[in-house]
Amino acid sequence: MASSKSSVNTTAKAELPVLIIGAGLAGLTVALHMAKTQPVILMAKRGLGEAATAWAQGGIVGVVDKEHDSIDSHVADTLDAGAGLVVESTARYIAEESAEALRWLVEQGVPFTTDETGPMGLHLTREGGHSHRRIAHAADATGKAIHEVLLDKAKSHQNIRILEHWIALDLITNRQLDAKIQRTEPNRCYGVYALDIKNNRVETIQAKSVVLATGGVGKVYRYTSNPDTATGDGIAMAWRAGCRVGNMEFIQFHPTCLYHPSDRTFLITEAMRGEGGLLKLPDGTRFMPEHDERNELAPRDIVARAIDFEMKKHGLDYVHLDATHLGEVFVKEHFPMIYARCLSLGLDITKEPIPVVPAAHYTCGGVVTDLKGRTDLPGLYAVGEATYTGLHGANRLASNSLLECVVIGKAAAEDISNSKTPAMPDLPLWDESQVEDADEQVVIAHNWDELRSLMWNYVGIVRTNRRLERALHRIKLLRYEVQEYYANFKVTRDLIELRNLLECAELIVRSALMRRESRGLHYSRDYPGTWAVSYPTILTPQSEGSEGDEKA
Repeated sequence: MASSKSSVNTTAKAELPVLIIGAGLAGLTVALHMAKTQPVILMAKRGLGEAATAWAQGGIVGVVDKEHDSIDSHVADTLDAGAGLVVESTARYIAEESAEALRWLVEQGVPFTTDETGPMGLHLTREGGHSHRRIAHAADATGKAIHEVLLDKAKSHQNIRILEHWIALDLITNRQLDAKIQRTEPNRCYGVYALDIKNNRVETIQAKSVVLATGGVGKVYRYTSNPDTATGDGIAMAWRAGCRVGNMEFIQFHPTCLYHPSDRTFLITEAMRGEGGLLKLPDGTRFMPEHDERNELAPRDIVARAIDFEMKKHGLDYVHLDATHLGEVFVKEHFPMIYARCLSLGLDITKEPIPVVPAAHYTCGGVVTDLKGRTDLPGLYAVGEATYTGLHGANRLASNSLLECVVIGKAAAEDISNSKTPAMPDLPLWDESQVEDADEQVVIAHNWDELRSLMWNYVGIVRTNRRLERALHRIKLLRYEVQEYYANFKVTRDLIELRNLLECAELIVRSALMRRESRGLHYSRDYPGTWAVSYPTILTPQSEGSEGDEKA
């Protein structure tokens, strides 16, 4: 039966809220800036503390050391890491805004690690790919510190309403409206259909603007450093609504994820190598000098491939990251969270090296936006890891991601604040009259496992056309099965997430097949060379149900 009238949208149309999907740093930044002038709904599909932001250890870039650092230097490092695909104007804009972004976080009360002699009184560290110390951090739990402070402010803000355990199904555009509107009005976003998970009810939420701050697609892989929220929801919804996506082939694998039977998603921060940690084979031999002159401070894609190469060459399940020579006091002071987590698993990192493996970590592509977070669809914005702004190119420079969230998040909030509330038609309610409760959930669990396995085996750190084609064939079959299931049974969170992951998996594979070279995070055995000049991979939906046009 059809759902009852929404209990969420209670404001008059002249006071329609801005709906922000995702409660990580990107979403919270938009919400806190927006709430100064307008009502905001902040939606989180799981608990409020489960955003990827809270898992970020390393820090956030701030070009604040005027004596030793510069905007030009940060831009150059970003361009170098991005392997020829960074949009320089984007990198420069975000670098120029980095000091202000850092000041805003300090003003909010984020407890960064201090240094009385440091710029802004902050201790700055260095990470792989950076030529200077410019990373502000809160020990080794920066994301957690930032997230907790901003989340507390959002919870207490009278203009922000938080919906916890709600997941968006799809954006509402002209396609869902009557034929007259489809013929006469330009397409735009009017809101979303969303599942109230606890009450098992789909609601229609109308909004002045919708902001996708849903994060990346790490859960499409079997091994990932990402939380369970990273299922590509925003990318998939935007694609289905007609928005372009870019550079989806560039999935960053973090080189050092803890290898332990009880914990295989715990990240060992880049900063540990920045402070002198060394990568070694189990016999104690260093191997990075054989792969890159920057050794352990090479960009992540190079380090991840080097580890993958050594593991396959020697038949290893893992390699070692050794910080024992840094001293017990230093390790405990700079990496307290890593020390405590490893110690809880019986591993004292002040006395023994850490077993590590690469794991899917960051999505460098996503929904195409401008520097104000605007997508191809009026009324729809996107911020953070769900986007392609041109900042990351073929490989993200460490700690640029948190900075991008704050800079673009503020710009998006300002653009929405300056825009007029459009005339809003009545939106159709979600229709469940033709579906029933699922008789068994094993189909979802089985297809989820199969997808993550085939992506890990066929679309991982090293790729071939044959593997990619096999993956694409199977993904299309899985998508057909899941779409049939989606059409006949009531939706659940697991079904919604699987549907989105399959959409994103196909976008990743199609993008990878288009890139006939090896560049940055995309390494192909069929095309090991790198073109002298290259361009981003942009996929454009043609029409509902079509695979879309492809441009590279």
